[in-house]
Amino acid sequence: MKQRLLAVALSIGLIGTTLPAPARANDEFGDGHKIRHVLLISIDGMHAVDYENCVASNTCPTLAALGKTGVNYTRTTTSRPSDSFPGLLALVTGGSPRTVGGFYDVAYDRVLAPPAVATGNGLPSGNCNVGHINGTQTEYEEGDEFDQTQLNGRPAPAKSALDLIDGNVTSINPARLVRDPFNNCQPVYPWNFIRTNTIYGVIHAAGGYTAWSDKHAVYALVSGPTGTNQPSNVDDYYSPEVNSNKIPLPGLTTAGTNYNCANVVMNGNDWTTDFDSIKCYDQLKVNAVVNWINGKNHLGTRKAPVPVVLGMNFQAVSVGEKLISPAALPPARTDSNSGGYEDAQGTPRPLMMKEIVFVDAAIGQMVSALKNEGLLDSTTIIITAKHGQSPIDPNRFFPIPGKTNNGEPPSATLLPPNPNLLPAVYSDPTNGLGLAEDDISQIWLADPSTTAAAVTALENNATTIGLGQIYYGASLNALFNPPGLPNVPGPCCKLREGGDPRTPDIVVIPNVGVVYTGGDAKQSEHGGYAWDDTNVMLLVSNPHVRPKTLHSFVETAQVAPTILQLLGLDPDALDAVRSEGTPVLPGLDTDR
Repeated sequence: MKQRLLAVALSIGLIGTTLPAPARANDEFGDGHKIRHVLLISIDGMHAVDYENCVASNTCPTLAALGKTGVNYTRTTTSRPSDSFPGLLALVTGGSPRTVGGFYDVAYDRVLAPPAVATGNGLPSGNCNVGHINGTQTEYEEGDEFDQTQLNGRPAPAKSALDLIDGNVTSINPARLVRDPFNNCQPVYPWNFIRTNTIYGVIHAAGGYTAWSDKHAVYALVSGPTGTNQPSNVDDYYSPEVNSNKIPLPGLTTAGTNYNCANVVMNGNDWTTDFDSIKCYDQLKVNAVVNWINGKNHLGTRKAPVPVVLGMNFQAVSVGEKLISPAALPPARTDSNSGGYEDAQGTPRPLMMKEIVFVDAAIGQMVSALKNEGLLDSTTIIITAKHGQSPIDPNRFFPIPGKTNNGEPPSATLLPPNPNLLPAVYSDPTNGLGLAEDDISQIWLADPSTTAAAVTALENNATTIGLGQIYYGASLNALFNPPGLPNVPGPCCKLREGGDPRTPDIVVIPNVGVVYTGGDAKQSEHGGYAWDDTNVMLLVSNPHVRPKTLHSFVETAQVAPTILQLLGLDPDALDAVRSEGTPVLPGLDTDR
């Protein structure tokens, strides 16, 4: 019965069916300006070369069509680190971790205190010493939810068929959030954890209705600080949990590839472990975007204004690049079990190509909805990626330590066993989370005075850890605020004089192709500073944009001020734009 109800819910509520158009309150937004809506799409992992290849091979008709009325930036770089957390923050704030304060989903803060209850991923609870510096690992991912095994992030049973798939901020368990010792040990909600405002805050303050869909409930951080337990700058937020246990979704079919999501197999694994299931997961979010365009809420159950800014992230390409399923280390992988690429020029293997075809067709559904609602002319579509993926060349993949019986190693394994060089987060042996480590390693030391000794140990272990480059001291300070403690601590989360409690003591960049993994189900990762990590597609399209390809260097952080300028708002309204001098994107000329 539950599956039948879910099938009905999906077929009538999440397929973007057309209802009578509501009054569009946001039609008045930006009156006198050409652009009244911005559709922001992150195809996580989508390199610039992926866009070039799929357009050249005629396998991406939607992206090719958008390129004919758009500016294509070929040398776009993401945030550094190139992870989803700082990558998303760059897109919505216009800033880097130096200003915004977000280094990774899992990182460290030298002032904040542990959560009251252990997270679902194993970050242990601890005491919060009021009015004093504490220090804790920070976690803003699926482990903060009430039940990360559920698609809606909440304990079963669901209240209704639609509730099964309706992840949102009500999934966040405040007892699992890190706490602020200088604010009566109150939980630090993700939107208050970041230090600057966002495009969502600026647009909402100007009277615009806003919406976003992402992979974790905590990514409602796009709201920016509100000082409350609600991300009130995002009017409609939708976040089915990507790391939940996959379930059949009868009534749902994926765009382009036409996979029947009723065939998803329940085996206790999450949506990222299967090439078809991840498309089903993304389709839920695609349908939410279509519903927004059609003047409804994300589930399609009631009328709502069409958002001024709306969008989502795709996981399908990222999974298609990384996944080997069934697991098998190279060269045992074959076309039948491996995504990724054939060669260094980025020729996609067949399973990855299907992910790209799906994403292209899914974006086509959004474009069709915009046309049907008469909104295409007044909407700018921006397509980019939070991060890339490294390595593209399958011959350069080098897993460290390689196949193990214990899965992925913690960051502490980069340092030779030495109790005097223990990373801060591993001073508690019950903490089993990996720390900010994929094809990068960020290390916060329990005793920062041992930094030089730790660097020497890493250098002496260079061959074993695939060491490429180390940042610490002056070289690190050129990228970020100097690590340390503020001179006078205060309530979270402003940057104060003195050291930055979030900057790592050491950043390790391994050789290209090195991925810190003990598993055999992946062949690439992201997070690092390499070209394949950071070079992503960026296309800005509108029917009245004069098409061109630009080869000058730009950054994904420039998307945020560009969005505000397109909507007739002041880019300097963004804190990070003023602080870092982030410019708008060049070359956006129109024919009117």
